[in-house]
Order: sequence, then structure tokens, then C-alpha cells
Amino acid sequence: MTQTSFEKTPRHVAIVMDGNRRWAKARFLPKFEGHRQGVKAVRRTVEACLDFGIPVLTLYTFSAENWNRPQEEVSALMNLLAIHLRKEMDELVKEGVRFQALGRIARLPQNIQDLVRELEQQTSHNSRLLFNLALNYGGRQELVDAAIQISREVVGGQLQIDAIDEAAVSQRLTTAGMDDPDLLIRTGGEQRVSNFLLWQLAYSEMVFLPIFWPEFDANHLRKAIEEFGRRERRFGASA
Repeated sequence: MTQTSFEKTPRHVAIVMDGNRRWAKARFLPKFEGHRQGVKAVRRTVEACLDFGIPVLTLYTFSAENWNRPQEEVSALMNLLAIHLRKEMDELVKEGVRFQALGRIARLPQNIQDLVRELEQQTSHNSRLLFNLALNYGGRQELVDAAIQISREVVGGQLQIDAIDEAAVSQRLTTAGMDDPDLLIRTGGEQRVSNFLLWQLAYSEMVFLPIFWPEFDANHLRKAIEEFGRRERRFGASA
């Protein structure tokens, strides 16, 4: 397949996948059907990133706040996640996709933890696309975890206080070693980041789409990338 080219291609695209439940409600369908169709949109997005030559994709899959949803819905989401982590494993390996989970993974159900670690191990040598799922993730919680780690290293003598800078913080986040997102896309019509990659989004371009996540496809991603290409990124410098 010929790879699609753009004037400017983001190296890292992050997406807040919003609107599964509202998509289902608008069609008088159960909420679970919205989540099931959302999984199909994830697959389309991974395929589009491969076609467009995007090196890193990060999807906000399950936030730390999502535990506050009804237990029946949370259980259904965990079951859906387990099914598709297992189902997509061979395809990710075949397509050269490296999988990684971001967030407080140790607090997820054990079967999810086991699948995550297996998928990370099975795809660890792939390099065509780094595909991140943010699971039990929250930006504030991530910064708290980094602060705790830094504090322990200072107390233990492994890190000097004067050595704490932006790089030191970045190296202790779950995204350590990655480029920060160039482009944030949010579906669902809302215009907020919802505790997602708070540190990493400092200079990201943001595109908000009025569609629900189950509707998202390669054409929507293409248009967001084209909009990104029209932006002038100055990172605080003068024009």
C-alpha cells in the first residue's frame, strides 16, 4: 500500500475517544453497543496511522475517573477490553505495531494485567507504530506518581535536588522516551482535555470534532492532520 503523505505529519497523535454512549443513545441502542462500535473505530484508526506514517498513537481508553461509572458498565468495558487485547494480538505482531499500556496498570483486574504484559512482550521488537492505550490513566495521578518517585530517589540519595528539572520529570512519566503529542484530537463535541496527558500536551495542537467516536475513520484523521499542517507552531517564540 502506498503511504499517504502530508505537508506536515505529526509524530505523535493523541486522541480522547469521546461519545460512545451518546452515539448509542441517539440510535436507541444499549450503551455496550456504543463501546463495541468504538472498538471498530480503534482498529480503523490504527490502520490509518500505519497508512499515514504516524510513528506514535495514544488513545485515552479508560480513565482513572471511569471507575465511578455503574459497575455493570465497568465490568462490560473490562470484558470488552480483554476480548480485544487477545483478539488483536496476532494482527499487531503481523503489522509491526508495538503495543504499550500507560497508567496505573497494577490496579486493573489481573486478567487485564496479564494480557497487557503479554501483548507488550509479544510486540516489543516492532517499530512501525507505537500504539499506546491509556488504561486506568489520569494526568494528575501520573504527576503525583512522578513526584513520589522523585522524592524517593532524593531521600535515597540517587537524585540530587538540583538535578530536578523538566527532563527529570518527563523521564519519570509513563510516556518516558516518547515525543510529546504534536496533535490532540477529541471527538464528541466537547472541548477539554479531561485529565489526559496534562504535562505532555503543553504545546500540542488541538482539534475538536463534533462527531461521536464510533463514527471516526481515516477521513476524519486525515482532515485533522491537514488542519495540523495549517497551524504555525512557535513553542512560545515570537513569529
